[in-house]
Amino acid sequence: MVQQLVHMDNLSAAYNHRAVLRNVNLDIYDRDFIGIIGPNGGGKTTLLKVILGLVKPQKGRIVYHFDRSEIGYLPQGNQVDDRFPISVREVVGSGLEKGLKTGIRLDAGKRSRISAVIEQVGLGALKNRSIGELSGGELQRTMLARAIVSAPRMLILDEPDTYVDSRFEMELYRLLRDLNRNMTILLVSHDIGTISPYIKSIACVNGDLHYHTSNEINEEQLKVYNCPIEIITHGPVPHRVMKQHNP
Repeated sequence: MVQQLVHMDNLSAAYNHRAVLRNVNLDIYDRDFIGIIGPNGGGKTTLLKVILGLVKPQKGRIVYHFDRSEIGYLPQGNQVDDRFPISVREVVGSGLEKGLKTGIRLDAGKRSRISAVIEQVGLGALKNRSIGELSGGELQRTMLARAIVSAPRMLILDEPDTYVDSRFEMELYRLLRDLNRNMTILLVSHDIGTISPYIKSIACVNGDLHYHTSNEINEEQLKVYNCPIEIITHGPVPHRVMKQHNP
């Protein structure tokens, strides 16, 4: 039987008394791969922060059936000061230790794990390079490696394709599909057309939350779910469906 990891029951969240999430119900299971979509300001990042324990529910409850320390997190944007004198290897290694610091002493097993993950994200040739010398995409890959180096039970990614070059974008999603064999993944994205072959289900977030059990969703379903986003389809003749939904 697949284990339930998180249960949200009629959960609401607010910032400065302004409601952001309302009456959210969601169950997350082991090895789920949920694509989270919705308009800007709809509450996607707040949902992630509630799961991470960074935002407390205003009402309702969230129940965990695993240790929250087993969550890997890649936030939106780069959160590291690139002037800090630290290498790619040290940043990734900090995912196995508390705090971001230089001079981390690791045993042979951890050093091997760090090297393997750096290779996995395609940065083997840059492992000793200072983060200040990296491109935006290379830094994003470094932070992804940091998020997965501990082999977390759940991986949460807030628009991970930000700054990532187009070549690595498809590699990223293939990597996430491979990681999903051993961990639950929650992925925020604006591009449902790109992520749909990789995810297993969809959560539409726009104040409330509608859970869709398939990885495919159409314009009419988005309208019913009050989820006014642009659908981008990928095929022999690329095209976009530009019609705007009104809440």
